[in-house]
Amino acid sequence: MPVAMPVTQERPGAAAEPQKQAPRPGLLTRVLAKVRAGLPRTGLAVVAGLLLALAFPPYDLWPLSLLGVAALSLLTRGRTVRQGAWTGFAFGLPFFLMLLSWLRVVGWDATVGLSVVEALFLAALGGALAGTSRLRGWPLWAACLWVTQEWARDRLPLGGFPWGRLAFANTATPYTPLAALGGAPLVTFAVALSGTLLAWAVLRLRGPGRAPKAAALAALGAVAAMVAGYAVPVPTGATDTVKVAIVQGNVPNPGMDFLGRPMMVLNNHAAATERLALDVRGGEVPRPDIVIWPENSSDLDPFSDPLARQRIDEAVKAIGVPTLVGTLVDGPDAQHVQNEGIVWDPVTGPGASYTKQHPVPFGEYVPFRAQLMKVVTRLQRVARDFYPGDHNGVMQLGPAKIGDVICFEVAYDEIVRDTVDDGARILVVQTNNATYAKTGQPEQQLAMSRLRAVEHGRAVLIAATSGISAVIAPDGTVQQRTQELTAEELSATVPLRDGTTVADRVGALPEWTLALGGLLACAAAVALGRRRPRSGTPAEPESLDQVVP
Repeated sequence: MPVAMPVTQERPGAAAEPQKQAPRPGLLTRVLAKVRAGLPRTGLAVVAGLLLALAFPPYDLWPLSLLGVAALSLLTRGRTVRQGAWTGFAFGLPFFLMLLSWLRVVGWDATVGLSVVEALFLAALGGALAGTSRLRGWPLWAACLWVTQEWARDRLPLGGFPWGRLAFANTATPYTPLAALGGAPLVTFAVALSGTLLAWAVLRLRGPGRAPKAAALAALGAVAAMVAGYAVPVPTGATDTVKVAIVQGNVPNPGMDFLGRPMMVLNNHAAATERLALDVRGGEVPRPDIVIWPENSSDLDPFSDPLARQRIDEAVKAIGVPTLVGTLVDGPDAQHVQNEGIVWDPVTGPGASYTKQHPVPFGEYVPFRAQLMKVVTRLQRVARDFYPGDHNGVMQLGPAKIGDVICFEVAYDEIVRDTVDDGARILVVQTNNATYAKTGQPEQQLAMSRLRAVEHGRAVLIAATSGISAVIAPDGTVQQRTQELTAEELSATVPLRDGTTVADRVGALPEWTLALGGLLACAAAVALGRRRPRSGTPAEPESLDQVVP
């Protein structure tokens, strides 16, 4: 029996009517949608950057340096290079704004401008982390990339700005002894490796590639990288010693106008030295072999100002021992001035000198002066550019062969290393932080000096006009320190060492090797991306999206 088929009635012309598609959103709508989608990740990057800043002085919450590295690794994992770069910038900008907040004394525009420039390097790091996150062993390559980023930032632009290196947040931690093997770059690498291994452990605990045993091994690796420093001997023994006195004369007014009237800063240091001489004659303190004055302790050129020369001479003759005097010296032409440390003998007067090799851009000299002066009138305060020196700061000061570095130069590996390579038995940091008193900057510079002591196995003497002056042992221990904005003298007996550390002998090799490892990882990631389409590693989560709901 035939079955009657149901009859479907169609609207006339329905078959010919094309299917309607939803209109494509406009460009602005699409951009806003992407911004909204990326806000949570950007917010997490901002928080992570602020946490990293808290790892540095004056806060000194150093374990946060591991968490900051781990967070950036997770936030860039599995992202595109462009997304990683944005995340790196969102991480870097608040980090530097907080770390360099002491620049607010100069102006918030200077703080923001420098922070943006430095954050661009972390943007490049973020892009590189994203691009290499699919390589086998990516925690190792990510740690290398942190060294690569610091290598570039320490040199570019205009000679670089090394503030904010992971090593400088870890100058009194289990990682610190590693500086005696490979300097600041090896410390940075170890800190970064601990952070990236922690990130890998988190990925192994969550998501489709869940593997608790592997996560535990990664966490153990992070701890091993941390405690490896305990196995590194830091040489501190010495057969010779020297008795030193550090004079902190203080300044009339902290801030941009710390000098006050002419001769005020010089008189402060001369008077403090004469008080020290009275204490020595009274038997209250031992007679020093040498005396250290800070950077800019004479605010006038003693070679062109007879009164300044006479005042220095009076103070040095009163104490009766060779004194290292910090002063500004005119020359070599009318447009320049030189920032010098001068060995001043109580009998023969001024002798050997060291001129600061690395003047600070926009603070001690103005790049593109003719053009920028028309736009930024504040730069007129830098009336003359500082002329850079052409040799290191190794000088004979009484019985001690010292290696003098001036202020920010302590942040640059090669400047400090050169003095030790040339025979310095003790390191001296002459500094004038009066502009940044009570802002946290002196604590950051003190931390760098502590790392240099361990790196080179040398005692470090910091002489500051207004603080922080300090005596640091070769193992990085701060034996004495002054308070800020006080007039104070420190007396100590410190070792004179001739031996060298492994870091001295290998020089910049660890930095170049690790930095090159990061660059090769980027090249491998590019080559891998060309050979096959974008895909994740099945054994572990592709990105943070599979770790955080």
